[in-house]
Amino acid sequence: EEDLINDVCREVVEKWAESQVVDTKEKKEDEIQAITSMMEKQARIVVKPKEVSQEEKQRKAALLAQYANVTDEEEYPFPDPGEQNRSALNTAPALFRNTNVEDVLNARKLERELLRDEFQKKREQDKLQREKDKLAKQERKEKEKKRTQKGERKR
Repeated sequence: EEDLINDVCREVVEKWAESQVVDTKEKKEDEIQAITSMMEKQARIVVKPKEVSQEEKQRKAALLAQYANVTDEEEYPFPDPGEQNRSALNTAPALFRNTNVEDVLNARKLERELLRDEFQKKREQDKLQREKDKLAKQERKEKEKKRTQKGERKR
């Protein structure tokens, strides 16, 4: 009977091992199939080339030409008025104006003005508060004076 039990156990273990091998083979085949299907889907996706109109091409060429003509001696993006006469024949007219520096300076100026106004308001409020405190102090002194005079009269 022990031999039969050992044989049955061995057979069960062998069957289990065979089923594990089959499962791993099936899993690998499933993974391979999933990867191939993904690759096929990606191959089917076609990116349409962007259609660029002739006008956009010309605009781009003008911008590139403008940047190509800017040298180290010129102010970006506009040359000096003296140089403008000399280089008017060579450069294309500017399509835009860089206003970053002006915007930053205007923002700083506005901020300074706001801070100045706030400081002025605070000074005025402090001045009014000092006057109120001064009046309150005088009133307290007068009340104290009246109280002491009243006490002296009673004596």
